[in-house]
Amino acid sequence: MTASNIKQPDIQQVLGPVLPSLPAAALSATPPENILPHLSPILRQRVQLLSSSSSEPWIRLLCYDPAKVTQLKEIAQSDRLEPHPVSGEVEIDWDYDAETRYRRVDEETIQALVVVRDLNLTFRLVYCTGDPVGDGWKVGEVGLAEQPSPFSSFGGVSTIVEAERQFRESKSKTSQSSGLSNSRGAIELDDDNDDDDDDYWARYDATPARTPAVKRSPAPQSTQGVAAADEDDYYAQYDDVQPAMDNHDPDEEANLEGIAPPLGLGARSSMRAANGSDEEEVEVNETHGAWTLAKAPRSPSTHSRRSGDDPNLVHPHPRPASSAGSSASVEKLEAAAAKQEQNDFGVKQHVSRSIKSLYMLSRASGIDREEFERLVKIELDTLGLMEHDI
Repeated sequence: MTASNIKQPDIQQVLGPVLPSLPAAALSATPPENILPHLSPILRQRVQLLSSSSSEPWIRLLCYDPAKVTQLKEIAQSDRLEPHPVSGEVEIDWDYDAETRYRRVDEETIQALVVVRDLNLTFRLVYCTGDPVGDGWKVGEVGLAEQPSPFSSFGGVSTIVEAERQFRESKSKTSQSSGLSNSRGAIELDDDNDDDDDDYWARYDATPARTPAVKRSPAPQSTQGVAAADEDDYYAQYDDVQPAMDNHDPDEEANLEGIAPPLGLGARSSMRAANGSDEEEVEVNETHGAWTLAKAPRSPSTHSRRSGDDPNLVHPHPRPASSAGSSASVEKLEAAAAKQEQNDFGVKQHVSRSIKSLYMLSRASGIDREEFERLVKIELDTLGLMEHDI
């Protein structure tokens, strides 16, 4: 839509039908049909939709500022808008009493503001294209004139050509300023990147040119640089440590040397020293204790078979195991008992859960509780008969 296709509006033709309808609009809730084609499509739709759902006068729909509606009603009901008795039109000298200015809002919209100073009214006109009722200038809003300058908020110029020129100039300035700001932003971004690069490489310039110092190990310094003899003494300490899997405890034997042997062991030792024999018969029980048996007599005489008569005959006596072996055996027995108890508990839990699962399956299949108990009882009775064969 260019300026060559747009003509200046005929103010009398555009506003002539609208002015006489304002007094009726201040009283009626329904707009007349002959006024709607003179309104812009947006204002026409607003009046049609909102007037049908309200009983208030439709003049309020012509103004978008609710604060000005009351004064607009007063002006519409005053005698200044009374039509001429002969012509039926409101007597206004459009060339003298009305002043018009134009402005282009965007590529598709151009507006005109008509100010009637005697009536203190303003009419915002919009050039419409593609309107079903016809293209041309239409009333977009009816309002009150601002004081002291009615064009202070609207601005505008006196001709359409001037309005088009101002729009092109403002558009070119906007594009130039945006391009300049973009270029400045790009230049500043490049400068920032260059500065960052300079700062990055400057760190290497600030690095001292010397060999890094030798880092010491975090281990204690007392163990470093020791002599070979000290190392041998250090590792020699491990020779006196007894392995965890070795049952032989030299300390335990050293403690048992001062204890008197059980009855019969002393005589047994003397006999072995006298006879020079190393044969012995030992029977080991569960607690690692041992029974020492006397040597068989050499003479089959009755006198020698009597143990009480032979001073060299050694009676068997139980030899207790060490305290460490006894405690280990007790711990094994307790662990076995705890494991057996845990196994019994797990079996009971498994049986309980199995019965619960079977019961839930039976309920899901439609078997009631009594039938389930009867089946379980039958199986238990059957197992009772089978126990003799197991």
